[in-house]
Amino acid sequence: MNSEKLIIFDTTMRDGEQSPGASMTKDEKLRIARQLERMRVDVIEAGFPASSNGDFEAVKAVGKVIKDSIVCGLCRANDKDIQRGIDALAGANAWRIHVFIATSALHMEKKLRMTPDQVFEQAKLSVRYARLACPDVEFSPEDGSRSDPDFLCRVLEAVIKEGARTINIPDTVGYAVPEQFGEMIRSLRERVPNSDQAVWSVHCHNDLGMAVANSLAAVRLGGVRQIECTVNGLGERAGNTSLEEVVMALRTRKDFYQLQTRIDTTQIVPASRLVSQITGFVVQPNKAVVGANAFAHASGIHQDGVIKARETYEIMTAEDVGWSANKIVLGKLSGRTAFRQRLEEIGIELDNEDAYNKAFQRFKDLADKKSEIFDEDLQALVAQEASISSNEVWGLVSMSQASGTNDKPQASVVLQQNGNEVKADSKGDGPVDATFKAIESVAQSGAELLLFSVNAVTQGTESQGEVTVRLSKGGRIVNGVGADTDIVVASAKAYINALNKLESKMERLNPQHQM
Repeated sequence: MNSEKLIIFDTTMRDGEQSPGASMTKDEKLRIARQLERMRVDVIEAGFPASSNGDFEAVKAVGKVIKDSIVCGLCRANDKDIQRGIDALAGANAWRIHVFIATSALHMEKKLRMTPDQVFEQAKLSVRYARLACPDVEFSPEDGSRSDPDFLCRVLEAVIKEGARTINIPDTVGYAVPEQFGEMIRSLRERVPNSDQAVWSVHCHNDLGMAVANSLAAVRLGGVRQIECTVNGLGERAGNTSLEEVVMALRTRKDFYQLQTRIDTTQIVPASRLVSQITGFVVQPNKAVVGANAFAHASGIHQDGVIKARETYEIMTAEDVGWSANKIVLGKLSGRTAFRQRLEEIGIELDNEDAYNKAFQRFKDLADKKSEIFDEDLQALVAQEASISSNEVWGLVSMSQASGTNDKPQASVVLQQNGNEVKADSKGDGPVDATFKAIESVAQSGAELLLFSVNAVTQGTESQGEVTVRLSKGGRIVNGVGADTDIVVASAKAYINALNKLESKMERLNPQHQM
């Protein structure tokens, strides 16, 4: 029996970045978009073009470079938003305009302050406007899972008649449960007379931990053929449907679902790491598919079984999703050619020769501190290089710190401020606290520290520490990332990286539009 195809629609760069602190710059979106294309995602929702000039430029840039995936922009159901989407994407190789408007009684009354008839007309006219410029239009009734079925059928029939070729039903607040949600989609498809003229899709949130289950129930019971999801399940509140879980569920249980995707599953772990590095949202160790413990067996009985026959306790292999044994790939004597070749092998692309040269110099500096360089080290190194802009206000020149069981920890830092060196000293509750206070005594940003997180890039005491610092000031939330074999130095780098983002106009306000 031939398997049907399921479309994977990734919204990491749109809905995923609505997590507080996950807002991305244009360059960061380009890096993620290239990895999603390498993973062979069908549709990449690059952002919300009307939300800011920064996001408009980011969506436009993604549309220019992506050739093997459809690039999509989200737009509210009004001509101004839609025109911004058209202007951002009209030059793309393949593009989609995604129009949404709320259809639940609660949202229409309290949020939109519109009557059902007004919403009906707005939905119809907006799809008509989008369809004039773009042959590929998707429509979403926001809060669809809590909308009146009769009204929903009326709206969906009208937008399909106007040319919407994908109908996406969002479970905006994660209220649905699998059986009910699957039956709801099936009922809608049966009741909408022209439902066969559109691909049906779902977009589920994970507030009750059922986003993946709801999406798969909609596939199995409702005949859905597109799932909207994010890498690592990233998203506001409890997150969205997890791309890696959906893809591997379909692959592992193809006997049950009899559906296939075109995803290159070996690119899943690289995508997970990239998104985690850029957003600062660490993947929990016991996360399905991409967690560090996903393929670890601690039980003696399990270990014995896996050694004798892998399938006794493993339903998929680590290699299937891109986990690799930590091979030593480079060392102190490795040259520029070997460095470039290894970056290409693990899917890292840099924009120009200058970027390669800077990354290579950082690699050499790391090799002086660390004898064995792993793939994960290279990814952390390049992620840190990419986070540094050419017009930084602050830079770390040097630092030292001292702490002991009976001494008050203290730190001394030398910073570069717009080309001038400034020195500061401070004491604190620990070496990191002292370092941050020293930096802050000079920067005087007044920012609130929301998150400080340290993770080992690889195993062993020689591992680099990768630090994420999240700062908030005046409604803006930014992440700074730093890596070093000395975690206090990594912490200083991360804090300074975050300060530079606060200074930069590239970072926009955390988006509040949801679906």
